[in-house]
Amino acid sequence: MFIPGTARLRYRGPMWRRNAILLSGVFLAGCSIVPDERTDETPGGSSEARPDPGPVRSPPPASLADRQCLSRLAQAGATVAPLPDRYYGAGCHTLSTVRIDALAGDSGRFALTNLGPVACPLAESFAGWARYGVDRAARQILGSPLVRIETMGSYACRNVGMSERRSAHATAEAIDVAAFVLADGRRISLSGSWNGGDAGERQFLRTIQRSACRRFGTVLGPEYNAAHRDHFHLERGGRICR
Repeated sequence: MFIPGTARLRYRGPMWRRNAILLSGVFLAGCSIVPDERTDETPGGSSEARPDPGPVRSPPPASLADRQCLSRLAQAGATVAPLPDRYYGAGCHTLSTVRIDALAGDSGRFALTNLGPVACPLAESFAGWARYGVDRAARQILGSPLVRIETMGSYACRNVGMSERRSAHATAEAIDVAAFVLADGRRISLSGSWNGGDAGERQFLRTIQRSACRRFGTVLGPEYNAAHRDHFHLERGGRICR
């Protein structure tokens, strides 16, 4: 069928086929059906900033052990939230960790400062120590309840000092505790009160260290070495209390 205004294409051998292919390529180049894919790469290889997608919502814990750990923490009055698993490479990761917002004492609650992701089993041990070891000792020895525990953090991708072995901090399985604040305003720090505080403060710190040794596998304090002169290092693994 001949359409006015058009030229009838007739088979002219290989030359015709080559021209038809060329014409189709020009057509597709001008009206491609493939969406134009644009990257965020800017000249020089850097990426443009993208809008903040908002907070990451953690999925429910996948394992039965994680769910049971969270349930026990809730029953103990702790305010915690599960965190997504993250791998940082070189043996560093935060798996089955939680964020601790507050812990419960016998008759009140207390906050924590500077604390990052904590492996859930460690969080459970820490909650028990904070309530039955620290808060009760503060009431009995110093006459005032605990209101805040000041930490030096939990997760840190690093080695044990002067070694090539990864620290328990590299997997969020250790917490460093520096000081305790009481309801009457007193702040008892390891750097200031282990040797320099009054008799009651020194007794308090040594009492809670002994209590920690019954709940954690490793407890290192000022008498271990100079690196721990200002904090307690607490982790579930190991078998040392100094």
